[in-house]
Amino acid sequence: MAKSDSFFIRAKADTNGTTFNQVAIDLGAYVDALGKSVLRIHNIEVVYGAPLGTIAGAPNTGSQTAFQLTTQSQGALVDITNKSVIASGHLYVATNATYAEFMEDTLDVGPQRWSNGYLVGVEQIYLGVDQTFNHLDEVSIMMECTVETLNASAAMALALSQQ
Repeated sequence: MAKSDSFFIRAKADTNGTTFNQVAIDLGAYVDALGKSVLRIHNIEVVYGAPLGTIAGAPNTGSQTAFQLTTQSQGALVDITNKSVIASGHLYVATNATYAEFMEDTLDVGPQRWSNGYLVGVEQIYLGVDQTFNHLDEVSIMMECTVETLNASAAMALALSQQ
């Protein structure tokens, strides 16, 4: 199977108060189903909030920001039983009257947890974000990827895991 050197794809979704927001990430330069070219995502790194932005919510609250990366457009956050899920995670922040007391950043599922990453054969993927309290401006991701030629075993793996 022909493989390329790894490269990085970056994306950002603005948080939209406490409503679900989603952006499309164009993979047309890497994925060509007819030419048998697919993308393999090996790792994902997530950044919650803008540089020097505020992360804490209102005093004496707990707030959560969640993200998902999917192969199909969604209208809300979905769970791992949805076959379009590539990765998901969340940031939880608990505050007292003056500062954040507790923070937890969890990558619920990510390609780096699998032995071969995650194979993508669609020309667009979607980064969706939602919050329980309007406390962040954005969620950004950086994906380490390679482009591969789709052979029979990769085609079967792709067909079984998606759509």
